[in-house]
Amino acid sequence: MKIFPFWLLLLLPCSLAASASEPPPVESTAITQRVEAILEQTAAQKAYWGIKIYDLENRTTVYERNSGRLFLPASNVKLFSSALALQRLGGDYRFSTSVAADGEIDENGVLQGDLLLVGGGDPNFSARLHPYHQDRQFGPDLMQPVKLLARRIQEAGIRQVNGDLVGDDTRYVWQTYPSGWSYADTLQQYGSPTSALVFNDNLIQLNITPGTARRPAHLMTKPDLAYYTIQNHTITLPGQWIYRQLATRLSANREELIISGEIRQNSRGRVVRVAPDDPALYATLALKKALAEVGIEISGETRTIHQRPESLLSLQSLPQKPPRGGNVLVELSSEPLRAAITVLNKESENLHAEMLLREVALQEANIGSQEAALISLKRFLSDAGLRSEEFFLVDGSGLSRQNLLSPNATIQLLQYMWNSASRDDYINSLPVAGRDGTLDWRFTRSPARGLIRAKTGSMTHVVALSGYASRPSGKTYAFSIFANNFGISSTSTRESMDRIAEALVRP
Repeated sequence: MKIFPFWLLLLLPCSLAASASEPPPVESTAITQRVEAILEQTAAQKAYWGIKIYDLENRTTVYERNSGRLFLPASNVKLFSSALALQRLGGDYRFSTSVAADGEIDENGVLQGDLLLVGGGDPNFSARLHPYHQDRQFGPDLMQPVKLLARRIQEAGIRQVNGDLVGDDTRYVWQTYPSGWSYADTLQQYGSPTSALVFNDNLIQLNITPGTARRPAHLMTKPDLAYYTIQNHTITLPGQWIYRQLATRLSANREELIISGEIRQNSRGRVVRVAPDDPALYATLALKKALAEVGIEISGETRTIHQRPESLLSLQSLPQKPPRGGNVLVELSSEPLRAAITVLNKESENLHAEMLLREVALQEANIGSQEAALISLKRFLSDAGLRSEEFFLVDGSGLSRQNLLSPNATIQLLQYMWNSASRDDYINSLPVAGRDGTLDWRFTRSPARGLIRAKTGSMTHVVALSGYASRPSGKTYAFSIFANNFGISSTSTRESMDRIAEALVRP
């Protein structure tokens, strides 16, 4: 038997010395055995895995595989952007959407000038209900917030506007899409451009129902706003088979939305969600309709103003925030930031994540640009103890394929937020296994139901799940699981991932 000198033992790292004298806890050994057994199965072997499981109470790593390697994280990036917003802005932070008059109002209630709808960066300027509830997220009238503004404008004494109705989103720089987004995503609701003025998640919902056989389907937009001119090239088929799926695209001039494909005559209908390419204009059109309903006429056009990047001396910082124009007539204050964070993480709202990233940049660098946002994010992650070589992030939502994260970096963030003053707001914002958000349909018949709070992530050849798992005994693990580069169904890989997470809470 080899005998080490006593002085050499003193030089060994504490964790190594402890491992030489203390066997791993039975619980940790069981978790390791379960995870390894799952990863040895054929379906799991088709993917490239990165895993780290960390005991928050004992501050020890329970299991890891490729934990220092970089992976495409998909929406697990929202763990980082939401943490940044909570830590830098605070859970009580509120946004304000306002209406301002750029001109004088005469004794007859006529505004001689433009009426401005000024975006304040509120991601939930919508009919969304708070607090968050899985089954009823929006009120019955999607036009509710702009109708409220219209009534208050009327109460302010305005009867007519001899000028334009202007959507002002100059709070953030007009940089619509982060680097690395797919062009195909940008028409979809989840790929909305970023703006400081957003109405109803910048969503146009198309309800498509069958028409008469061999005739076009019926189309209805919700809410009923004429943002795009719609060309209906669909056809209703009487049989059980269709040969062309329903599809949407924009015309070359980006003013017409073209709907094509086939729908069965016995179909219950389809819902297609698209994103307007100018969120501020969409919001302003909604306000125009609400103003007309209370009898306020707009003589001019409906348009928008943006803060173009080429007009600025720097995109990293400015000496002061850009001033708001006009005389403010009406202001609507948002719910506290913690409510916005809950919607962001539970519903995985890409647009909201990008907006919050810009808001932090505005508060820290006086400019709501993508460049300043990424500087703020990198600085925050450095403060949180993350090593720079273990993350590369170019957006706040995870939609970019240029993002890279390691399980080590993710666990470090989760550990940092666990020990922060924002812990409750952060953890409560995460989807609950088998109950709500993007985990409402997963773990429904699993012992992990209700015991896991985690952020999901999914894109082509990518699934991810990171968050917190609480055992019935009260012990809590932070975990991060990435699976990349699999050539099989994402369902099979996701099932393996869920079984790994489930292994953390099983007796």
